[in-house]
Amino acid sequence: MASLKFVIRLVVAWLAAWCVLLVALNAIGWGERLLPWVFTLWFVGLLVALARGATHLYRVRVLAGRIDGETVSNRQRRRVEVPYPADEAFAIVEAVVRELPNVRDVGSTRGGLQVRAEIPPDLPQKQQRGRLSRLYSIVVRSTKVVATVTPGDGSSSVMYVCEPDGGAWIDWFNPDGGASLEYVETLVRATTQRLAERRNRERDDVRQSKMEKELTAAQLGLLQAQVEPHFLYNTLASAQELVRTDPARADRMLGHLIAYLRRSLPRTDGSLSTLGEELERSTAWLEIMQLRMGERLAIHVDVPAHPQNVPMPSMMLQTLVENAIKHGLEPKPGGGGVWIRAGVDGARLSLTVADDGLGFRSDGAGTGIGLKNLRERLRLMYGSAATFSIGNNFPNGVAATITLPVTGVADHA
Repeated sequence: MASLKFVIRLVVAWLAAWCVLLVALNAIGWGERLLPWVFTLWFVGLLVALARGATHLYRVRVLAGRIDGETVSNRQRRRVEVPYPADEAFAIVEAVVRELPNVRDVGSTRGGLQVRAEIPPDLPQKQQRGRLSRLYSIVVRSTKVVATVTPGDGSSSVMYVCEPDGGAWIDWFNPDGGASLEYVETLVRATTQRLAERRNRERDDVRQSKMEKELTAAQLGLLQAQVEPHFLYNTLASAQELVRTDPARADRMLGHLIAYLRRSLPRTDGSLSTLGEELERSTAWLEIMQLRMGERLAIHVDVPAHPQNVPMPSMMLQTLVENAIKHGLEPKPGGGGVWIRAGVDGARLSLTVADDGLGFRSDGAGTGIGLKNLRERLRLMYGSAATFSIGNNFPNGVAATITLPVTGVADHA
C-alpha cells in the first residue's frame, strides 16, 4: 500500500505540474506554439521520475526490509543515545561523519555541538565530465547531512538528519533513490559500532587492571606469608649461639624476631598498613641485622610521631631497607649506616631510605624485581598520585624516596 501511495503521489504531482504549465502557456499565448515541446519534456520528466521512483522503492526495500511512510521518505531522521558526555559524543559523531563515502565540505562547530556535511551524487565514470554530468547533477541531488549533539546528565543524544539538497517541494517530483535512508542508516551503524568498540576497550581495560591488581595482591600475599628462609635460619642460629655466650643479647634478638614476624603476617582483609606499623617491622629487622653485624651497622631513624598513622602499602619500606643492607652495606668492608626519614608536606607523605654503602654497582648485583614490583604496586594503587625515585646519595651510597598522598588509595577500578 505504501508503494502504491508513493507512485500515485508522484504521478499526481506531475499531472498537477502539467496543468499549471497549460494554464501558464495559455495565459501568455504560447500554448499552440510550445505545447508539443513542453509536453515532450514533461513526458520525459515523468518517465524519469517514475524510473527513479521504482529505483527508490527497490533500494528502500533492500536497505530497510520494508516499505512504509517512514522509510519511503526522502528526508530521514534518526536519534542515537550515547552514554558519554557531550564533548566525547561530539568527537565520535564528527569522526563518523568524516568517514562517510564521498563526503565533502565537512564543517563542525564544537561550541554548537553540530556537524554539517554534503555528499555529492556518485557519478558514473563515463559521466564525470561534460553536459551529462551537469544533467545528472540536476536529476540526482546532493545529500545534506546534519548531526546535532544534545547534552544530558552524563550522557548525550545525537540526532542525524539526512535529506536531499533543495526545497521539500522537489521531493514530490524527484525521489532521491533511497540515498538519504542509506546514509542515515550508515551513520547509525557506524556510531553504534564505535560505541561498542569503546565499551569493549573500557571492559578490557577494567579487566586488565583487575587482573594486575589481583596478581600484585597475590605476589604481596606470597611475600608477606613467607619470611626469607636464610634470614630466619641465620637469625635462629645466631640466637642459639648467643644463648650460650650472651643470653641478654640473644633475648633481644629473639624479641626483635618476634616483633618482625608479628608484623609480617599477611593481611587477610586486604587493608592498608600504616607508616608506624611498617616502621616497627623494618626497625625490628634492622635491630636483628645490627646484632648480627655488630658495629658494622649504624641505624638512624628520623620519623616524627604525627605521620605514623598515615596509611601506606605494606612491605614497601621493608623492600627499601633490605636493598640498602644487602646491596649497599653488607658487601662493604667496614659496613656503614642506614637512615630512615619521613615527613608530611601538605597532603603528601615523603619517605626516604638512604645508606652510605657501595652505591650503584656495575657487577649487576641484585635482580631489580623488588623495586619493579614496588613501582607497579604504586601505579595500581595510587596512579599518578604517588612517585618513587632512586639515586646516588652524597657522598656515598643510594637514596630511595617514596611519595604518597595522605588521603588514601586512588580509585582506579
